[in-house]
Amino acid sequence: QVQLVESGGGLVQAGGSLRLSCAASGTLSSLNAMGWYRQAPGKQRELVADITSIKLTNYADSAKGRFTISRDNAKNTVYLQMNSLKPEDTAVYYCNYWRLGVPRRDYWGQGIQVTVSS
Repeated sequence: QVQLVESGGGLVQAGGSLRLSCAASGTLSSLNAMGWYRQAPGKQRELVADITSIKLTNYADSAKGRFTISRDNAKNTVYLQMNSLKPEDTAVYYCNYWRLGVPRRDYWGQGIQVTVSS
């Protein structure tokens, strides 16, 4: 099993910044990917960004140029630096983990609220 604990959400004004963190623990693999998804009210959960253990990154178009995903493999922690936040970024953000090289099984954090006021 894998446990994911998120932190860093909150309320920010439009144009501001937040940094999300997610620490993974449990039965981890050295080959893995971690990422951030978000779900706004009435909408489906969507990918924001993800990063593999060899630090290959992938971003949703909405995140490119504003968000940066990074990770510290020694701490099994992934970060999402969010700049130039917009009201439409308001959502519950979920940390995600899966092992590479095996059939995908997703692990999820409990979710953390990010609210951007206009």
